[in-house]
Amino acid sequence: MQVTFAWLVWALPFLGALLVPALAKLSDRARDHGAVAFSLASALSSTALLPALLGGNVVDEQVDWFLGLKAGVLVDPLSVFIGTAVGWVCFLIMVYSLDYMHGDEGLTRYWFFMNLFIGSMQLIIYSDNLLQLFFGWEGVGLCSYALIGHWYTDEESRWVGTVGEKVLGLPQAYSPSHAGMKAFITTRIGDVFTLAGLFLVFAYSGTFEYLKLASDTSWATSLHASGLLLPTMLLLLGGAVGKSAQFPLHEWLPDAMAGPTSVSALIHAATMVKAGVYLVARLAPIFFILPFTEKADFFVAVALIGGFTAFMAASQAMVNRELKKVLAYSTISQIGYMMLAIGVAGLSTEFIEGYVAGIFHLLSHMIFKAGLFMAAGVLIHMAETKYMNEMGGLKGAARRTFFAFTILALALAGVPPLSGFWSKDSILAAAWTAGGGWVTVAVYLAASLTAMMTAFYSIRMVGMVFLGRGAKEVHGHDAGPRQLATYWVLALATLVVGLVGPFFEGSLLQWFGAYLGYFGIAEGGASSLNVVAVFTSLAALSVGVLLAYPFYVLSSIDPVSFVRGSPTLSRLHGFLWRRWYVDALYYRAFVVPLAWLARTGYMTVEKGFFDRVNDAVAAASMGASSAIDWFDRNVVDGAANGLALVSRVCSRAVRRLQTGMAQTYLFAILLGFLLLLFLLVTYAGGAT
Repeated sequence: MQVTFAWLVWALPFLGALLVPALAKLSDRARDHGAVAFSLASALSSTALLPALLGGNVVDEQVDWFLGLKAGVLVDPLSVFIGTAVGWVCFLIMVYSLDYMHGDEGLTRYWFFMNLFIGSMQLIIYSDNLLQLFFGWEGVGLCSYALIGHWYTDEESRWVGTVGEKVLGLPQAYSPSHAGMKAFITTRIGDVFTLAGLFLVFAYSGTFEYLKLASDTSWATSLHASGLLLPTMLLLLGGAVGKSAQFPLHEWLPDAMAGPTSVSALIHAATMVKAGVYLVARLAPIFFILPFTEKADFFVAVALIGGFTAFMAASQAMVNRELKKVLAYSTISQIGYMMLAIGVAGLSTEFIEGYVAGIFHLLSHMIFKAGLFMAAGVLIHMAETKYMNEMGGLKGAARRTFFAFTILALALAGVPPLSGFWSKDSILAAAWTAGGGWVTVAVYLAASLTAMMTAFYSIRMVGMVFLGRGAKEVHGHDAGPRQLATYWVLALATLVVGLVGPFFEGSLLQWFGAYLGYFGIAEGGASSLNVVAVFTSLAALSVGVLLAYPFYVLSSIDPVSFVRGSPTLSRLHGFLWRRWYVDALYYRAFVVPLAWLARTGYMTVEKGFFDRVNDAVAAASMGASSAIDWFDRNVVDGAANGLALVSRVCSRAVRRLQTGMAQTYLFAILLGFLLLLFLLVTYAGGAT
């Protein structure tokens, strides 16, 4: 195994980003295909490291960096498994972008940030230390801001949300530039937590390196003695919560749908929101081996945040009408599942079961969510609307996309034998067997209800988009072969992974068992179906499908009339539609006061003080300059002009004496001689 490939995995996309402007000078084709080629090279480099996954190897290669610190790459089952999946999904999204973004005015900027995005995510995955990870961490934050706000001219057709609708008196539609800034600021809150947490670790350990933190836990002993161990853990969790859009830092992700759909696919499936889960998965084994009770509190927090977020986001996906926002809420919910799994892993004696369940679902979600977003981009383009209730009947016009989308949506719903069923079932099984008291009971109930709601909104989504008749006439056509190939590959992948689901999970247990053995964590038993979890999963699926079927497949009941006919359902629908009021309350509590403070400060300090001082200084300067100008024109220039006038008068008088006649000059000489003689005689006589 060549560890050098691990450096190339993240370095090649960075190089691609740097070369995109130069390639654009050659031709658009060179720029576009060059950008895609670098993502392919990154994916191939990660694939070359698969022997580390299969063998459970842990290899750390380092070079000198600065201030005695080292930069390095960590090649182990976690980095190779996630890095390879990320690489290939990113490559498919880049191929999809060739057609989806064709003709866009900002393509050079788009390809630059897409490659930078991929490189930053792979830097997070393959870094062997927290500081190096943080560089990638900030990189994905910058790229998400730039790409969400890609259409920064803010045409109303690019906005996300319903223009004109208000909650608590505040608009609920956001422009791309606003959505990009919202994502940037919200995730920066989490980044502050991350930075504080990693420097606390460094202050007590003297290192950022994962393997050193795992091999020598004296840093944790010191933090425990200082009462800072749990705060440090929670600070690092806070960073993951922000990046992975978990409650309470989740509201940026639904509005990130203002960006291009290819960007949405990249953020949701392979980069930004997976970064937080990855950080928790990377640190979880290190925290699990600590002999302190704070670790249990940490894993309780992870499980509860994940369980609550999964439930809350799924409930909002049930009522939203925008196709991409439904997918966004489902991402928040499914990431919650992953957090829940890692949380219950830490509360169980069989750490590996929940840990592998979370990683398995990460892969499963990566596959079907990327495909769903790419298919959604085609459907929105066809129907010329983002609203599902205005689509309908697209099955006939987009038959090939319909079948792919349906497979992917059923995987999201957890229909067997697709991948989503097995990965979600493994999470339920891990929660059921964890034995963490009321916490695991609560998150198991949350996960079960979330599974039911997921099935409901998945069937609702397929029915509203493809079946029945929409409010708009559709004149578009299905995607071309290249776009179709990208999400059909993913649809087939979710089917293949599903068909070998139990065997694949068993392989994951084997691979990660060897990896976790490095930390001294027991490998655990072989994979086996948990009857209670399977029954719960199938029951939740059945209830969700049965509830959605008459409304959105048979269309025998009008959902709008049904909800309006019940005051209770109407109030519940309004509560969910308004995003549990969380977004509006955030704006009321933070954005509106800060905006008022900024405006007030601008009017009183900037306009009221500084502008007045500037105006006064300017007026004084103008007065002084006017006085100086008058003095210059009337005194200085007057004196100079007067002297010049005297000179001209004298010169004219003298010039008249210069006649050019010899007799005149002789007469003048004689006259002068006589005058001198007279003066001489007069003064000489007086003297004697």
